[in-house]
Amino acid sequence: MDREERPESAIEEDGTSELFIAIGEQLKVLRIRAGLTQREFGRLVGYTEGQISALERGVRIPQPDFLDRADEILNAGGVLIAAKRAIEKAQAKARVRHPGWFRDYANAEAQAVSLHDYSTQAVPGLLQTEAYARAIFTHRRPLLDETTIEKRVTDRLARQQLFERWPAPTSSFVVEQSALNRPTGGQDVMKGQLRQLLRIGSLRTVELQVMPTECDNHPSQDGSFILLTPKGRPQVAYVEIYGHPRLITDHDEVGVFADRYGIIRAQALTPRESLSLIEKMLGER
Repeated sequence: MDREERPESAIEEDGTSELFIAIGEQLKVLRIRAGLTQREFGRLVGYTEGQISALERGVRIPQPDFLDRADEILNAGGVLIAAKRAIEKAQAKARVRHPGWFRDYANAEAQAVSLHDYSTQAVPGLLQTEAYARAIFTHRRPLLDETTIEKRVTDRLARQQLFERWPAPTSSFVVEQSALNRPTGGQDVMKGQLRQLLRIGSLRTVELQVMPTECDNHPSQDGSFILLTPKGRPQVAYVEIYGHPRLITDHDEVGVFADRYGIIRAQALTPRESLSLIEKMLGER
């Protein structure tokens, strides 16, 4: 499910992306001045090279603790720390900049204490790399303009900071093997995506499972869905069929999806087996 793919809404025109791009440019200048590569700097702050690259291009929102560490390591003299307040205001805007049809789900996801995702056609948005997400948005129909594509990619990557929160929500993902076999964006993009799955699937707070294609007794042929439990609220379900989203709050109906998800997880490969399969797909085992 690609949950941000419907037509552009005026509410998305909030200017926050320009702020993140400007901070990213400052970060890059300071890093180069310090004589550090993206990989070297990433090691010092506990980030991957790809995450530093995304921050410098403004497609990832810098977190307050990152700015504190980066300011000290890069000897920025408080320049990056001063950006925290502007980022907090921008994040408040980001919570409501999604199109109206998607806002209820986005707000629920941001408050989730647990999240369980079953995906059939593509890697879940919360697990996508920048290149994979861009390929998804670039090839959708009707075509999106370049500005909209960049906004959608930025918003999708920003949602992934869910994993950096503490306490992080308990998360599980079941992905159909057929989605991993499809080389979305080309072989290089897909290899990067598979490595991303290995990284996120190794987190203590995430369980990643693959539903093997040969499974002949499938409990949910109707398509993808998500189960969310927002803080202090009952569990909800989210489905999207051919661009028509639905946030389900009825207790009995949510229960049906919860039952399905339990059976799906029981039939899928275990998390360890799933990571081993992905390693084999990468040729690393």
